[in-house]
Amino acid sequence: MRKSDEEKKRARNRLKKEFRDSIPSYLLVLPALLVVAIFAYGPMYGLLLAFKDYKLNLGILGSPWNNFKHFIRLFETKDIWNITVNTVVISFGRILFEFPVPIVLAILLNEIKHPRFQKVLQTVFTLPNFLSWVILAGVLKNFLRVDGFINQLIEWLGGEPIAFLTTPELFKPVLFITNIWKGMGWSAIIYLASIANIDQQLYEAAAIDGANRFQRILHITLPGLRGMITLSLLMAAANILNAGFDQIFNLMNDVVLEEGQIIDTYVYQITFQKMPNYGFSTAVGLIKGVVNCLLLFAADKLVRVSGGKGLYNV
Repeated sequence: MRKSDEEKKRARNRLKKEFRDSIPSYLLVLPALLVVAIFAYGPMYGLLLAFKDYKLNLGILGSPWNNFKHFIRLFETKDIWNITVNTVVISFGRILFEFPVPIVLAILLNEIKHPRFQKVLQTVFTLPNFLSWVILAGVLKNFLRVDGFINQLIEWLGGEPIAFLTTPELFKPVLFITNIWKGMGWSAIIYLASIANIDQQLYEAAAIDGANRFQRILHITLPGLRGMITLSLLMAAANILNAGFDQIFNLMNDVVLEEGQIIDTYVYQITFQKMPNYGFSTAVGLIKGVVNCLLLFAADKLVRVSGGKGLYNV
């Protein structure tokens, strides 16, 4: 019994020493924790709006409970299923078509042996990311309109003009292509950083053994990127209902509303473009957040079951 007490005392002393030694690290992390607490957890107080009939003069706490009225209204809304399908289809389309592009771009940039040319190309591909969708939407609307540059080029090649932004069937492909153009350079940076961490001796050994460039990419680069690819996929799964509000809001019009309306644009519409109902908007956002969280854990479990590393040990 005495030995057990001595072991507990040593463990406590060791824990105190580790805490004292780690104080500088804790202080370094403290500002980030404060930012997360204030801007991520603080607003969760507002989730009460989803369960109350909000009265401005009574405040959130003083407003009466509504017996899940906003959630019932949500599932009775006639357009909600079409909006949800649009959101899921666009999100899965982004994973299917957009997700691999930065990986391929990073590998191609890494294969360029001239450092200055590589940096120039990386800058060119990354630059669109620093322009907001408000600016880019104006540029794209001018380029893609019926008498715009793209259609002039199509006519010059002998084709017929195409109404890219007012043809419902083309709206989703336009979303994917323009978002790839905007974000692929920025997203490729994390993969380039992962490639830089791969032991260069592996490439040298493979070259000595007669492996060509494609074989070195297939058997060294891609396995070296597996952890980052897994993490990125998990993050994409966690945001499956975030289909890209900024882009869609700035490119969408009434003609393609049925094909382009997603949950986020719907929430914006019912909150700011019609008679405000903050409780209903909060209920929609809460359901979306819960579903995203569940999808994250489901994707993490699927990765673990399939033999990969999960979110916390990539």
